[in-house]
Amino acid sequence: MQNKDKKEVLVLGAGLVVRPIVHYLSEKGYRVVVASRTLEKAQQIVEGAANAVAKKCDVETEEGKAVLEELIPTADAVVSLLPYLLHPYAAKRTLAHNKHFFTTSYVSAGMRELEAEAKEKGLVIINECGVDPGTDHMSAMKIIDEVKKNGGKVVSFSSYCGGLPAPQDNNNPFGYKLSWSPRGVLLASRNDALFLEDGNQVTIPGKVLFDNYGTDLIEELGLEFEHYPNRNSLQYIDLYGLHDTKKMVRGTYRNKGWCTTIKKLVDMGYLDLDETDLTGQTYFALTSKLVGSQAADSESLKKDVAAFLKLDSQHAILNSFEWLGLFSARPIDEKVNTRLDALCKLMEEKMVYAPGERDMLLMRHTFLVEYPSGKKEKIKCTLIDYGIPNGDSSMSRTVSLPVAIAVRLVLEGKYTTPGLSIPSIPELYLPILEELETLNIVFKDTVEELH
Repeated sequence: MQNKDKKEVLVLGAGLVVRPIVHYLSEKGYRVVVASRTLEKAQQIVEGAANAVAKKCDVETEEGKAVLEELIPTADAVVSLLPYLLHPYAAKRTLAHNKHFFTTSYVSAGMRELEAEAKEKGLVIINECGVDPGTDHMSAMKIIDEVKKNGGKVVSFSSYCGGLPAPQDNNNPFGYKLSWSPRGVLLASRNDALFLEDGNQVTIPGKVLFDNYGTDLIEELGLEFEHYPNRNSLQYIDLYGLHDTKKMVRGTYRNKGWCTTIKKLVDMGYLDLDETDLTGQTYFALTSKLVGSQAADSESLKKDVAAFLKLDSQHAILNSFEWLGLFSARPIDEKVNTRLDALCKLMEEKMVYAPGERDMLLMRHTFLVEYPSGKKEKIKCTLIDYGIPNGDSSMSRTVSLPVAIAVRLVLEGKYTTPGLSIPSIPELYLPILEELETLNIVFKDTVEELH
């Protein structure tokens, strides 16, 4: 029998990042209920956790909504790790039952609408409490607040983050393996980017995003990584209070070769989201259609794709496409009705971690700082975290452990500010970063004096 004297946390969802929060809270003495539309996934997640149980609950069905109404009242806090579009509904029902609510996702308009109710009821809502968003805010604001306290100002800020294979397990032609949904990865590749460079606003349309990438040497690894800007970085000028900065850019890290390869998939039309009838088609037929090829075999198609993309016929990108299966006679899944989803299906099958392989979470902020004395500094704040072989991935730990710690802070009465918060304030970022260090998730800072 479960001990009902324990405080209870309801976790919605049973995806790739859920296991660490469940086991962390269970080990800290909380009762945890994992509710998912797929009961088997929830059961796998709670296996080995002393105080955790699995429940079937699909909040997109009437039956599931009724189950949710039974689960929320017995909980002290609700964490939604569902797809972000479902957060506002889950949050509304949570507030209706006077419970605290947490997610790792960006604050949406739907969440903002609930802030007044949460304040009125004395309830805490915490969003953006994962890795990116989440520890990116925490680690950046810790340095920014210290710089300001010492009379300095940040005149340049860049921040990049990527979930990647650990270098020794980086063994496929794309230099990438999946620690979260490939659809999310590809959809993010379609967004326009807006950032500040040399004091000027710069916009890069999604179609040419991958023509505009840079590289960073990560000294700790002895490796260079590509980076490209991600969506609207300008909003972080106000959020981080960086009104003196001439540069504000946030983006994504990938292994070398990724940007050019994805740009060629864009050029072929493989990131297209228009619904189309792909019934009975093979990848060979779809690729042939996209490049206008009449080829009878894969080698001929490969040459036609090379000509279409203006590449040498022996270019490594063509070998990547061949490895993925774009020239193969394999039928496209009958449930697929967009080219992007057809591409996702291949990625889901080929870009997986083998048993014992590790992922890596890489994040770096770079600050240029000026002080009234004339002193100038370059500060680098770097997180390099690895998954546990045959255990939890780095992505799952770095996403779900910060929000797990936030839940504890609220339920233990250490954070009580009602309304909607994100962890960009010392009351949240200091204790969360401190606890993460005990879990071996550690940001390391280096300071270089500039002359």
